[in-house]
Amino acid sequence: MKRRAIPLPLRFALRELRGGLRGFYVFIACIALGVMAIAGVGSVASGLADGLAREGRVILGGDLAFSLSLREASAAERAFLDGEGRVSLAATMRAMARTADIESHSPSKTGVDALVDARERADGRATALVEVKAVDAAYPLYGLVALEPPQALAEALAQRDGAYGAAVDPTLLARLDLKTGARITLGAAKIEIRAVVTSEPDKLAGGIGFGPRLLISDAALRATGLIAPGSVVRWHYRLRLPDNDASDTAVRAATAAAQAQMPEAGWEIRSRGNASPQLEQNVERFTQYLTLVGLTALLVGGVGVANAVKGHLDRRRDVIATLKSLGATGSRVFAIYLAQVVALAGLGAMPGLAVGAAMPFLVAWGFAAVLPLPLAPALHPGALALALLYGLLTATAFAVWPLGRAHDVPVSALFRDEVASEPHWPRRAYIVATVLCGCALAVLAIELAYDKRIAAVFVAAAAAVFVLLRLVAALLMLVARRLPRPRSPIVRLAIANIHRPGALTPSVVLSLGLGLALLVTVIAIDGNLRRQFLAALPDKAPSFYFIDIPAAEAEQFDAFIHARAPRATLDRVPMLRGRIVAANGVPAEKLKPPPDATWAVQSDRGITYAEAVPSGSRLVAGEWWKAGYDGPPLVSFEKRIADGLGLKLGDPVTVNVLGRNLTVTIANLRAVDWQSLGINFVMVFSPNTFRGAPHTHIATLTYPGGGTAQERTEAEVALLKAVADAFPAVTTVRVREALDAVGTIVSNLVLAIRGASVLTLVVAVLVLGGALAAGHRHRVYDAVILKTVGATRMRLLSAYALEYLALGLATALFGVAAGSAAAAVVITRVMNLSFAWLPAPSLMAAAGAVAATVALGLVGTFSALGQKPAPVLRNL
Repeated sequence: MKRRAIPLPLRFALRELRGGLRGFYVFIACIALGVMAIAGVGSVASGLADGLAREGRVILGGDLAFSLSLREASAAERAFLDGEGRVSLAATMRAMARTADIESHSPSKTGVDALVDARERADGRATALVEVKAVDAAYPLYGLVALEPPQALAEALAQRDGAYGAAVDPTLLARLDLKTGARITLGAAKIEIRAVVTSEPDKLAGGIGFGPRLLISDAALRATGLIAPGSVVRWHYRLRLPDNDASDTAVRAATAAAQAQMPEAGWEIRSRGNASPQLEQNVERFTQYLTLVGLTALLVGGVGVANAVKGHLDRRRDVIATLKSLGATGSRVFAIYLAQVVALAGLGAMPGLAVGAAMPFLVAWGFAAVLPLPLAPALHPGALALALLYGLLTATAFAVWPLGRAHDVPVSALFRDEVASEPHWPRRAYIVATVLCGCALAVLAIELAYDKRIAAVFVAAAAAVFVLLRLVAALLMLVARRLPRPRSPIVRLAIANIHRPGALTPSVVLSLGLGLALLVTVIAIDGNLRRQFLAALPDKAPSFYFIDIPAAEAEQFDAFIHARAPRATLDRVPMLRGRIVAANGVPAEKLKPPPDATWAVQSDRGITYAEAVPSGSRLVAGEWWKAGYDGPPLVSFEKRIADGLGLKLGDPVTVNVLGRNLTVTIANLRAVDWQSLGINFVMVFSPNTFRGAPHTHIATLTYPGGGTAQERTEAEVALLKAVADAFPAVTTVRVREALDAVGTIVSNLVLAIRGASVLTLVVAVLVLGGALAAGHRHRVYDAVILKTVGATRMRLLSAYALEYLALGLATALFGVAAGSAAAAVVITRVMNLSFAWLPAPSLMAAAGAVAATVALGLVGTFSALGQKPAPVLRNL
């Protein structure tokens, strides 16, 4: 009864598998590696999401955080917060820290850093950009601040002996060559460094910093004199709800009450459930990239699945012929071998799922000390089920076509020749099944993606690459077939092998082309990002940004800079901070912009006003307001962001500035050259909009070309110190240092993607080896017959080497072209940077691919040439 309960095709499939898995090892390895990549990425991402959610209140610093720019909370706003629970205040800003009486220098610095260090220390003082964080006595509401040497935070930050205390990031000590106990100047205040911060609970919520942390008390910040009308200071009010009422319902109720009772506060409200939206989005976006790389590995492995199925049917042709002669229908044969494929795919997925499930635990065990994000290792059935589904769908999609082609092959053809020796299309039902499986994979990849646009581009690119590679293979076979017959038998044999029936050309081109295209894509993206952040952008970018220039001192600042850098170009504009609270009448929290425009509504943004179109911008729609315009307030919007928010000319936009909601009308749209790194803004207002509002100015300074790097660096260092002495409230940012910080982050991300892409290359090599192994039987027959008629081993090796070299070169040419084109799309359309083709690394990758093709081909050929003729000839 139990045996009858098992369907007949499945019974036959399982019975055949008793003979072993010969021919399916590449199949199983490809599925296992692809499933492992997707399961591992999904499990680690889920662990990070759980960790961020579990540690949300620690990361945020409270159950809720209310953030304001340029102003502190009013008495009414603070009273409201105090009525909801316990409140802690933290203020953040960038500033310049200065030190004096330096006696030693760091011998580890080299190059420009060493020059900067020497120039600063020659004058007995140094300056450094720092990320200031001033906290009150209630900080932290959750978590602990760990200091070295160990001490209470209040004691480390207290005022004594004529100086305020501070705890700093160890990077600041290294940059200024100081030790704990040293004193620095911040604005007008003396600061004594009393401890090093080894753990800051809410650091992740602060985003990327361009300088080391300087943790001081709120009293110390007020003593610096850096807080002035318009100063770019962020005020964070962290709220801890009463312990007996800290449920998610209470969090939502407090948020709703704040929005209802203080509608024009303009504060950014975050809860412990979205402690760091930007961080979560970056994790999701990075996870998507890695998942797509893993899916690419599966797709490359799919070629191995098709090769394995084709080879298996070739080896089982006698069994298939026997089944058909005994009455088995083509559909029954298809069902038997499809059941085998699904069973083997499930078997291959098991080790991949096991490693993927263990990945969060391995990462937590091996990298817990250096991992910057909280990871909660656990089993994630959803991620594992998704990886299994991807694996089974991929195996089925690539197996249906070769299985379908065997459906209509007559018994006589099976007995006398290989399965489907003549090229023909399978029945319509199998074509439809293949298309449906492919569509299911595409829909799954797009619907589960964070950025559906990028996922759709990936799916379209993958489909295009498959079609193009198949066309490349067909073109190679056509060209080889049409070539004139050369006199050399070696060349004639190599050309014949490329286009003969059952040739390896399609398999080799598909497997090698996919792997090489991905490798070239990653190499080109990596090279372009490095070029942008280490060469191109610094060469055309300003040398300095000057932030927080007091409006009352703006003209004096201009004169000061022109006197010390007469040949440099100074651009200065007014700057405020504003937050979009509604667009075309839709509240910001209800807007659903695409990922590349989400940042514009997530927090407050820099805004400005201008009489004329700013440099680095050009009008693309509408008209600029006339000089002296005094009508209703207008705004000029950056076009891409406007499109992302669904805005057009004439639409109203409500922006909260200094606690006041202003509704303005979009007068025109601009295209902005963000790559110039000049002063550019998403929103530029008509000057009458902010008449009388307190604000500061921001400026850039660009040195002309010419002179040596040493001369330019000396001029920059001298100006940096002069500005720090004359204008202590002005924050100076050296652009190269900022680009280095961003470049380090980008390089780390690219390194992770490059590491994941290695997996795809491993799969590609496996598939290539499997394709060559699948043709081993034919190579044996060819070698034996050719040796029988007088061909030497060296001639055969030469012919095969020439065949593999031709296939490798043609495929490499396509891989370099396709990979470069894909990288250009990613760099220009997704990252909005300029693209330059870097031939050297791409051609080196292509050369390696060609060498791998020839080497793997000859390795298989050696064993074929070693076969004894007699046993083979008897069985022909």
